[in-house]
Amino acid sequence: MRVIYSEDHKLRDAKTELHGGLLVKPFEGPFRAEWILAAVKEAGFSDVVAPRDHGLATALKVHGADYLEFLRTCWDRWTAMGFKGEAIPTAFAYRRSRNRVPNNIDGAVGYYANSVETAISKGTYEAALASMNVATSGADWLHEGNRFAFSLCRPPGHHAGIDLFGGYCFINNAAVAAQRLLDHGAKKVAILDVDFHHGNGTQDITYNRGDIFFASLHGDPVDAFPYFLGYADETGEGEGEWLNANYPMPAGTPWEVWSAALQDSLKRIAAFGAEAIVLSLGVDTFEQDPISFFKLKSPDYIRMGEMIAASGLPILTVMEGGYGVPEIGLNVANVLKGLEA
Repeated sequence: MRVIYSEDHKLRDAKTELHGGLLVKPFEGPFRAEWILAAVKEAGFSDVVAPRDHGLATALKVHGADYLEFLRTCWDRWTAMGFKGEAIPTAFAYRRSRNRVPNNIDGAVGYYANSVETAISKGTYEAALASMNVATSGADWLHEGNRFAFSLCRPPGHHAGIDLFGGYCFINNAAVAAQRLLDHGAKKVAILDVDFHHGNGTQDITYNRGDIFFASLHGDPVDAFPYFLGYADETGEGEGEWLNANYPMPAGTPWEVWSAALQDSLKRIAAFGAEAIVLSLGVDTFEQDPISFFKLKSPDYIRMGEMIAASGLPILTVMEGGYGVPEIGLNVANVLKGLEA
């Protein structure tokens, strides 16, 4: 199991998050990657390497060029306006509005945001680029003939859509990695999202595509962020018809129920004929996670890895969520153990 990791994730260290009507210390911070790295090393996964720089060529196939340019320039434009805090939107391109990009950065932040809790801070773009390179370097490792890689991405990516950021996500690492595998010659790739929260950004990117199957196991959006995508009747459109599978589940979901959804998603991935799986791994399904409501326990993550590995496919694991408790490192390591078991 090769582990790809970049110290540049630390450049993203936002100080504010809007939560429960208050500005609080973000649940997503540098400590997450540090806990995970320490745990996977302790578990024996010692082949840790830095990513290669791949530029934006692959990202431009899944994200809008104007959006990536917005991310690149946002912080400088924000501070040039004299704003003292971090960039949080104050207006949105809501229903029945004119969806045009404002010149004013205060408006542009709202145009490109899909949620308001995620502030853009100094170093966010550079950290997001490094995270993307961690993912694409993992895809390259699979292309070279290896079975497993773990891309320890931070910031995460699965809430980042074609031209939208939010949910702590800016560039969709899993989608970029899948595109990289396709560019290497794969005909069909699956993205399997096991984060507690629906991968609304990934669905946005893949919904009309015939070369990527997307499955997401998540908290029912009637009760859980991101609320406005993730329902079971969202099945894909055009070339992507029936290639989008959502498994929304209620509060208190235990392993026995959750694993049945995983088994069904793996059957669909096999029927699709995927040549590789990009695993969007969030361990916020853990029973003690502070912002989620599933009830998986630490040993369940070993079984999760074993079930996914039983597909027989090359698997690139891309880090998504998991918050606030040191067990996120143990749970990630357990998934990797299960994959190699």
